[in-house]
Amino acid sequence: MENEIIIFINVWIQVMVYLYYCHVIGQTVPKGLRRLWAILPIVFLFLILPFRIHNLHFGGFFVFFISWLANFKLLLFAFGKGPLSDSSLSLKHFVCLASIPIKVNSRTKTALPLHKFLLNYITKGLTLGAVLTSYKFSDQIPTIIINSFYCIHIYIILDLILTMVSALVQTLLGVQSDTHFNQPYLASSLQDFWGRRWNLSVNHILRLSVFKPTQEIAMRVFGPQNAALPAVFVTFVVSGLVHEFIFCYLGRARPTWEITRFFVLHGLCILIELSLKKKLPPRFLLPRVVSGPLTLGFIMLTAYWLFFPQLLRCNGDQKALQEIEAGAALIKNATLTLAFWLHALYLALIHS
Repeated sequence: MENEIIIFINVWIQVMVYLYYCHVIGQTVPKGLRRLWAILPIVFLFLILPFRIHNLHFGGFFVFFISWLANFKLLLFAFGKGPLSDSSLSLKHFVCLASIPIKVNSRTKTALPLHKFLLNYITKGLTLGAVLTSYKFSDQIPTIIINSFYCIHIYIILDLILTMVSALVQTLLGVQSDTHFNQPYLASSLQDFWGRRWNLSVNHILRLSVFKPTQEIAMRVFGPQNAALPAVFVTFVVSGLVHEFIFCYLGRARPTWEITRFFVLHGLCILIELSLKKKLPPRFLLPRVVSGPLTLGFIMLTAYWLFFPQLLRCNGDQKALQEIEAGAALIKNATLTLAFWLHALYLALIHS
């Protein structure tokens, strides 16, 4: 575990250096193809850097933060678009916005009361602990329940980590940021789930880098009224391919295209959903009390069918549990060591 932490820190130091280079490029090279050619080597390095990391959690978040989102932001930056396009950004702001999935919110945001915030995340932490404990008894628990636990695991671990890094960035930069998740378990449709509730920082970057360019092209072919449909579908295809790369990295295995098919299927279903909403009068649409459970059930069943098999083939659940146990042991040992030295220092002071 200690070696993995050292490797992880070294890799992040390299990322900081490469982003400093990109910041200099932004100040000296005009937007367009020249800036793109100057940045492409960094994009390539961000794709291969995670192969130095073997820890599932460290590597997964590095691929998500850097190989995916930072690269998409840099490609937008090459053409003067996206969150990095403001030429007045300081180096600190540039590096933080590039390397952390955060969407700055210029509007004043009402903060959640402290007691509700603490209760929310204590509940999520306890739930995550219960889910991780259940993995030890996975052979005694029905498969469908275990797969529902995987969904809960992914949601809570993403929410906890993204909330912590967002709080750190907000402290460093003094800015407000949008939330990453908006109670996805209350989604009333696939459009509601993917568009307004799940991983909103990714949603924002995909909208800028894939949806809008595709929509502009589609307008010339299909007209402005129908341009959104192909743009939505292409966005899901790109998201599927990126997730396929992430899972290939996590398992160090060749792609099976199951995860790509998962996102393609959801993209097609959203096209059908949007078409029905346009054609059917509101009275024929399902009430929320019915559409909500159907939406979550569809997501979980398709995840069980197409999303999780590739992760489970590489024993991702067991690796995750082992890493968390190793991390907990490391924290415990460090705490005991610190307590020992503080106690020794206290005794030395009172006897001096």
